[in-house]
Amino acid sequence: MIGEEESLKASKSCSTGQSSSRSGLLTMDQKHSSSDIFISISGLIGAGKSTLATKLAEKMGLPCFYEPVMDNEYLADFYKDPARYSFPLQIYLLNRRFQQHQSIIWQGQGGVQDRTIYEDSVFARVLMESNLMEEREYRTYLSLFSNMSNFMKKPNLIVHLDVSPEESLRRIKNRSRDCESSITLEYLQNLHKAYEVFIADIARIIPVIRVNYERFRTTEEMADMIVREYSKMCSIRYVDFKDKTPDPEKRVLKDAKPLRNVSNDIENTPVN
Repeated sequence: MIGEEESLKASKSCSTGQSSSRSGLLTMDQKHSSSDIFISISGLIGAGKSTLATKLAEKMGLPCFYEPVMDNEYLADFYKDPARYSFPLQIYLLNRRFQQHQSIIWQGQGGVQDRTIYEDSVFARVLMESNLMEEREYRTYLSLFSNMSNFMKKPNLIVHLDVSPEESLRRIKNRSRDCESSITLEYLQNLHKAYEVFIADIARIIPVIRVNYERFRTTEEMADMIVREYSKMCSIRYVDFKDKTPDPEKRVLKDAKPLRNVSNDIENTPVN
């Protein structure tokens, strides 16, 4: 689904002693420069990505790259007639997000991105499974994404804001965007299911921190959590073979995983 199969290049520190809000978020393929940090915020529609991305970028002194919504010339038409505009919308978004990735590369300043390009595959998949996009269009989209991914810079980290479909719909209604008025709970439920697959898949390539975001958190709280949890992550895997003859069906995998759930760590923290 992601479009490429490769191992995680980054060999991340397993030390918990990092205190800087930037120096703790580096990977080897990003030259160990604190000016080259790239964080992506993911989550359902209305999860709070833009607000968090803005404040997090300000706190960490990084440029912010927003999801192309207000100037998206296909979005309103898509919500009125999804079957007709699903494919051109996905191609439009893929192109715009690819431009963002190229800007991050050429500017050399890192950044905080409001929705990663990898998430587009979640929406494309739901559209195809809902018969709102033809299978050939979906294959074309995946092929194009796969080709473009060879020229993209991967984020150091994806922070996934975990919000239920019901809470997502409530927040969508509260912000009252005309183009989003036709979004249904069923559509959000389908997206949520697809996100579960996406997160498990992308975590094999890019480190993921998954946060229970049913309640909004403060920027300081989120920034501290991101550095703390990232410092605990490690790309090392430990394998034990119970038998003398290695058998892939009987091996036991232990310890570090690139996906971390932090719902319990901050759930009881008071919110200002």
